[in-house]
Amino acid sequence: MKKIFFLLIVFVGLDAQAQINGVTEKGFGIVNLERHQFKFDLLSPGISYELGLFKNVSASGGLGFGYATYEEGYAVGLTLHTRVRYYHNFNRRKRMNKNVSGNSGNYIAAARSIFFSQVRLATNIDGPDDFNLGVYGVTYGIQRTYENGFNFNAELGAGYYRGDGVPSGYGPLINFTFGWVATNRKSRKPTFD
Repeated sequence: MKKIFFLLIVFVGLDAQAQINGVTEKGFGIVNLERHQFKFDLLSPGISYELGLFKNVSASGGLGFGYATYEEGYAVGLTLHTRVRYYHNFNRRKRMNKNVSGNSGNYIAAARSIFFSQVRLATNIDGPDDFNLGVYGVTYGIQRTYENGFNFNAELGAGYYRGDGVPSGYGPLINFTFGWVATNRKSRKPTFD
């Protein structure tokens, strides 16, 4: 706990020092990422939020309807998604004069999704009526945000499914969202760092 607190103080201090010196978004800064991105998911429906943490690293969370399938069966219902994303192709996209605003890029993510029993619509998994199901894994995804604010995100990966009172197992992680970004975005004009 002390180490985490120390690291937090160091990162806050580095950010404050950079702002005092007039240097922004260099080093550990979020050169290409949006600091805050709030999105309404129209397809699932739901909401999501992405926070730029460091250069090319963000954390995101969303609430919407999802589908889980693994060795033991499937579940459909309200889902809480959380991701830690590492965007790996911002510089390449800029060199090719492509859009990077709205976190338009490709990423690798540590993924977690929780399917809640209280708002489950359907399942064929044997177990108690009130089980929650969690999936933990890794995904590869692409996200694109367009000038009019529309956004799509597609992910594919694999994970370990673990439930309360139901068998655990392995299965795919597939996620697709289409929505609208409600927050302001950085300029679409590519800038080189």
